[in-house]
Amino acid sequence: MKHFLIFFLLLATASSFTYAQSPKTVRYDLYIGDTMVHYSGKMSHALAINGTIPGPVLEFTEGDTALIYVHNTLKGETSIHWHGVILPNQEDGVPYLTTQPIKGGQTHVFKFPVVQHGTYWYHSHTMFQEQSGLYGSLIFHPKQKSDIPEKVLLLSDWSDMHPHQINRYLHTANDWFAIKKGSTQSYTEAVKQKHFGTKITNEWKRMTAMDVSDVYYEKFLANGRLSDSMPALKGGDKVRLRIINGSSSTYFWINFSGGKLSVVANDGADVVPVEVDRLLVGVSETYDVIVTIPEDMRYQLLATAEDRTGSTSLWLGKGMDMPMQPLGKLKYFEGMKMMNDMMLMNGNLDTSNGMQMSNQTMDMNTVMYPEMSDAPQSHSGHNMEHMNMTSPQEIVTLNYGMLKAPEKTTLPKDAPVKELKFELTGNMNRYVWTVNNKTVSESDKILIRKGEVVRMVIFNNTMMRHPMHLHGHFFRVLNGQGEYSPLKTVLDIMPMEVDTIEFAATESGDWFFHCHILYHMMSGMGRVFSYVDGPPNPQVPDPAYAWKMLKKDDRMKYLQAQVGLESNGSDGEIRLSNTRYQLSTEWRVGLNDRHGYESESHFGRYFGKMQWLFPYVGWDVRYRKMDEPEKNLFGQKNTKDFRQVFHIGLQYTLPMLIVADASLDTDGRVRVQLSREDVPISRRLRFNFMVNTDYEYMAGFRYVVTKNFALSTHYDSDMGFGAGITLSY
Repeated sequence: MKHFLIFFLLLATASSFTYAQSPKTVRYDLYIGDTMVHYSGKMSHALAINGTIPGPVLEFTEGDTALIYVHNTLKGETSIHWHGVILPNQEDGVPYLTTQPIKGGQTHVFKFPVVQHGTYWYHSHTMFQEQSGLYGSLIFHPKQKSDIPEKVLLLSDWSDMHPHQINRYLHTANDWFAIKKGSTQSYTEAVKQKHFGTKITNEWKRMTAMDVSDVYYEKFLANGRLSDSMPALKGGDKVRLRIINGSSSTYFWINFSGGKLSVVANDGADVVPVEVDRLLVGVSETYDVIVTIPEDMRYQLLATAEDRTGSTSLWLGKGMDMPMQPLGKLKYFEGMKMMNDMMLMNGNLDTSNGMQMSNQTMDMNTVMYPEMSDAPQSHSGHNMEHMNMTSPQEIVTLNYGMLKAPEKTTLPKDAPVKELKFELTGNMNRYVWTVNNKTVSESDKILIRKGEVVRMVIFNNTMMRHPMHLHGHFFRVLNGQGEYSPLKTVLDIMPMEVDTIEFAATESGDWFFHCHILYHMMSGMGRVFSYVDGPPNPQVPDPAYAWKMLKKDDRMKYLQAQVGLESNGSDGEIRLSNTRYQLSTEWRVGLNDRHGYESESHFGRYFGKMQWLFPYVGWDVRYRKMDEPEKNLFGQKNTKDFRQVFHIGLQYTLPMLIVADASLDTDGRVRVQLSREDVPISRRLRFNFMVNTDYEYMAGFRYVVTKNFALSTHYDSDMGFGAGITLSY
């Protein structure tokens, strides 16, 4: 297997030339291939650009023409999207939507004028390649460069698990990531932390454990390393840090042990400088900050994952280390209590109090941050006195309301306004993320006209943050700054927020608008803006076929299986599901004729925004040696050792996440059943039960050892008591 590439033609980071004609054309060659990386004690397969993760820094000057050759040495397709860049539609890089996918062995040439300056980045827009390493930084320098030294800080997250597996785990409600992160919020933990009532309320409202990030990551990286440094700085020096969040699903807190951070740009657009103690960089956002080195020492710029499971650093200066105080573990049950207060029984967020939040100005998650509610802890060691010990009351955290454009950003007042209302919706249990309860594949393109002002009023009706990114345009964030509203290309929208953005429709073609958490986008959270009467895109010769291919992303199918091998026989289930549909088969096989065997299959569709309703059709095959007829709760009898029937039924998720199931079979028998899987007793111990009107019942425990293996035991009314193992996929 080919695990690395040897490049012997043009070295991208030095391959620039100038054509005879004006303007200057700067060329880069990017070779996309596979490699092996060694981050977490073992070798893991990854994708690389020019043999490195991340790819090389591409630098241009405003006014240049970018000429970028992308050579795909993979066997399959790839793509490159130029994030935040204003460019012709056919150069945007979204496969099938704006640009042809780059087939294996092919080269694609991107050429566009550089009409802006600022900090941007590039990444694959094909499946989950971004998570595997296909991303890099893109810097557009102004014509008049500053004398302040600069450093690019590209932050990212790394998992040893293949991203397709990550995506499958998320869609099959596997809680292995929560176990690894210590965020299961089990009943035992609730009792210990005096939050038993909070846990009960949480499940009564049909919610699972709270989390601020869906995926467990082994490492977080700074420019592809566990940490990076810039030693050539001394006391009094200033440095401009171009911070890029190139992660797939991680927000990063930024703190600096040397003091304040002066924010001077966001998403590539300049802002009036504002000094803060910390800021949270949303997925795919960029911030330019200027920091000052206080003394001839080595100061830490600490980037901590929002879920506090890890961090990465950039060390500035040289000398004695001046580390930043690490951020404490999140108070999950305090967050769960807050979530309970926000959530209604129907799954919507409660907005009845009339309090409208917007632009991150009120972060209700502060109840989870120990640094905001606990007194600073004392530290020993002479080098701790330089750590940022600002009291909670004095901590200044950046929010969008603080951002102000240095020049007026008003749009034409006489332009027609097209106002759109978007509700961000989703289902954490089945991991379906939507806009107005529809995925990309379930919706039509949004038609806009050149010359319009498009205004979007967006309400986040989920318990997750969503960084919504618009391709090919800057939009104004209506944050109270009036004519000086800041320009952005990504808007992080917190739960229960209503935010308003607007942009001038000045382009042509189709442009993607989507959540930039990779797994949310691939689950369907997005829309496509399409200009009416625009010229055809030569990169999309068959628009109908291209639209069909784009829709495939959120229509993927996910396989899940669980097999119990215990002393009383075997039971298990296998499921194949997608956004709305599910096909499943469950079975029980005993050790003798009196235990018998049974197989029950269902095919159905989930309905409703929360997908609590599941009507189905199915078939049931069972055999058990009987000494006397079986009678159910309704007085209906079964006299056959062997029975095969078709049935129709309806499942509905009740409070406490109990699934009620009512069915009618072709023999006229009615069955009502209550069941629940995976009640979290402790961090690794799970309880499940089932009882129905056929006088069948079952209860059991599983102790999760690894992501695929558990010790298990259960009692079944037909098969008796058993103990053994359970294998999961």
